[in-house]
Amino acid sequence: SPAGGARGKMAAGKLPARVLELLFSYLELPELLSCSLVCRHWNRCLEADENSEVWRSVCQRLLSEEALSSDILCNLSSYKAKARALRHAWSSADCSRNVYIKRNGFTLHRNPIAQSTDGARAHIGFSEGRHAWEIWWEGPLGTVAVIGVLCPVNIKSLLEVLKREIRTALRRELETKQLGILGIGERIRVILDMEDKTLAFERGYEFLGVAFRGLPKACLYPAVSAVYGNTEVTMVYLGKPLDG
Repeated sequence: SPAGGARGKMAAGKLPARVLELLFSYLELPELLSCSLVCRHWNRCLEADENSEVWRSVCQRLLSEEALSSDILCNLSSYKAKARALRHAWSSADCSRNVYIKRNGFTLHRNPIAQSTDGARAHIGFSEGRHAWEIWWEGPLGTVAVIGVLCPVNIKSLLEVLKREIRTALRRELETKQLGILGIGERIRVILDMEDKTLAFERGYEFLGVAFRGLPKACLYPAVSAVYGNTEVTMVYLGKPLDG
């Protein structure tokens, strides 16, 4: 009955945090996200400790042993951040036919197919907020190694922005004689600010500046494209960028 259901919710809402944590540890990530919206008590239980047994269990179920034992996730300090990164990783359903996602879930591999440019995008795009992710490029760069964002809904307007900004960037590069920012095996941090509509890059602790302004008001997805065979590109979502 409705009254019985209401009493059940009230009772669940009063369960001790340790009991809730034990119950939550058996749930999958989408269910946990729903639970965090039920009440403040449940939300606090899930948000208070990002290295709790709940998030450790989620990581063990979701992430491959390769991802957990390698240094792919070395810049993520909590189990929750690692689980979130997988949710934001490359989408196997949204990549070129010559690209496949490796078993670790974070790295794409481009097969050696001639006369082809191939790309991939992440599972989740952003229409608001500020976001940062790392790109780790292994293998030859080729002639068209591209890191940026993709707008599937309004590609025409995005292309116009890209054309304008590429012309500006080329002029700036010719003036400074500093060609290229990406080194093989080097981690590049991408910073998307949907409030200011800008896309910027960092290399290590060096801020490389804003690359694109006036991005369209749409859902933008982290994306890359490559032309060289056996190129591998790893992406790790970091969350909200740390200013400074």
